[in-house]
Amino acid sequence: MEIRYEIFLLILGAGIVTLIPRILPLVVLSRFQLPDWARRFLNHIPVAIMMALLAQEIFVPTFHSSKFFAALPAFAVAILTRSLLGTVVVGILAMMVIRHLL
Repeated sequence: MEIRYEIFLLILGAGIVTLIPRILPLVVLSRFQLPDWARRFLNHIPVAIMMALLAQEIFVPTFHSSKFFAALPAFAVAILTRSLLGTVVVGILAMMVIRHLL
């Protein structure tokens, strides 16, 4: 298999560009203590990102899709337990049951 120099540089550059936004905040923020309000704010970012990804998948096509009905028990588990693992497991199981029934 031939590896061209340009492709190698492209892959290396893409890797560096991907790593910079991940490593730079970690290096900068590890040097000082964040205030409590900033830490509370940052705790909500993963949930907001997950909701943004899920909302477009569940609500945009139609409310009659199996994804919407599988999401209902997953949302209930998320609200009651605040467990990411439990939410994912319940969502997967609900989707399996719905697909099996349809």
